[in-house]
Amino acid sequence: MISVLLHGELQQFGAKRREVAAAGRTAQQIVVSLGIPAAEAAAFIVNGEQVDADVVLRDGDTLELLPAMTGGEGGALDGIRVVDLTGALAGPYCTLMLADHGADVVKIEMPGAGDESRQWAPPHINGVSAYFLAINRNKRSVTSDLKHPDGKRILERLIERADVVVENFSPGVLSRLAFPDDRIRAMNRRAVICHVSGFGQDGPGRAWAAYDLVVQGMGGVMSLTGQPGGDPVMVGVPQADMVAGMFAAFAIVAALEARHRTGEGQVIDATMIGGQVALLSRQAARYFADGTVPRPEGNVHASIVPYQTFRAADGFVNICCANNALFERLCRAIDLEDLLDDSRFADNGSRVKHRDVLVPLIAARVHRMTKSEMVRKLREANVPVGPIHDLAEVFNDPVVRHLGLIAEVDHPVAGRVRAPGIPVRMSETPGSVRRAPPLLGEHTDEVLRELGYAPDDIKKLHADGAV
Repeated sequence: MISVLLHGELQQFGAKRREVAAAGRTAQQIVVSLGIPAAEAAAFIVNGEQVDADVVLRDGDTLELLPAMTGGEGGALDGIRVVDLTGALAGPYCTLMLADHGADVVKIEMPGAGDESRQWAPPHINGVSAYFLAINRNKRSVTSDLKHPDGKRILERLIERADVVVENFSPGVLSRLAFPDDRIRAMNRRAVICHVSGFGQDGPGRAWAAYDLVVQGMGGVMSLTGQPGGDPVMVGVPQADMVAGMFAAFAIVAALEARHRTGEGQVIDATMIGGQVALLSRQAARYFADGTVPRPEGNVHASIVPYQTFRAADGFVNICCANNALFERLCRAIDLEDLLDDSRFADNGSRVKHRDVLVPLIAARVHRMTKSEMVRKLREANVPVGPIHDLAEVFNDPVVRHLGLIAEVDHPVAGRVRAPGIPVRMSETPGSVRRAPPLLGEHTDEVLRELGYAPDDIKKLHADGAV
């Protein structure tokens, strides 16, 4: 017998778990036998390892099926037309979010070169930048030289019919290309114009170059990250870029909602530095409360004990006890009940005061157990706990699989491409992965036809180097 486990949206085709007599069949054959359309299954996991569709299963194997987030119409932003003049990461991450929820995103790229992230490799997949692939699905690519008169006219036509225009050139570049805000608004009063930059469209930082590492440092996050007394540490993902893109996408959707009332678009100034300051949260509250300049605390909480990382026998776990009830459950779960009678640990304030005594006692007990054993014990006791996963563990985690957080799509050159999926699920207007990340200029002629260009006009645009 083969155990088959359906994740996420695939459960519409039957029970989450079932036993089938299918030894000797391929994973794909089993899917078909269950009445699941082949296009609905994005990935096959056999005994915890991802495999190809043609792998043959043996008696006793477990086959897990992950849902494909492909096809799908009617996303929340279906019908919204976005002119995407962005490159690198912050801007493209913004338009990725819009595209994932149904917007028609037309990405304008320089002929012959394209988005600079197309060159960011290794890693690459069959010669295609993995970086570019990760953040440009669901978009159409049009090549247009915005310094060429005919290239400018193409952009004019796109803007005239657009709901949103997003750009992350250096401040002032779009104006120098003859598309200042007032001209764009004169062309289309309903368009939402979003500028994404490091430090804003005006002011003292307007001309400063901005990359993720620079802004992570200037925004204060690096001063809070790392071990006490150690050097500042950047976050392990380019979060300054990504957060700027998220806030930009949020502002765009807010502006589209406001347009329902006003009938007009507006101009958005989204900045990387703004996103970083917004993230300071409790650390900023601490500074404003008493003037304390917070320093790196490592993986501990200044105001709660225990709330930190502990080393298990085979890795690390995070344990968080923010109140007395959780602390009591922790002590009982790991056989440290005697701590409950110690006045030094009677409440959180006392535990913070005696951190140096309490933490080693807990750490010694945790170190005797494996990650999985510790997680099992504490989850059974309803104590907040989680293992520290590497990426191989993340993408094999049953929760990640169940939520459909691995998206797959077929690319004409790179083949089947995997990337983090859409992080939210919507009951009536779900996001979807409908298109592979585009080849450079893949949709140029298609979009030009939509704009009303005749076949001979399109040939001439190519011959003249405008596209």
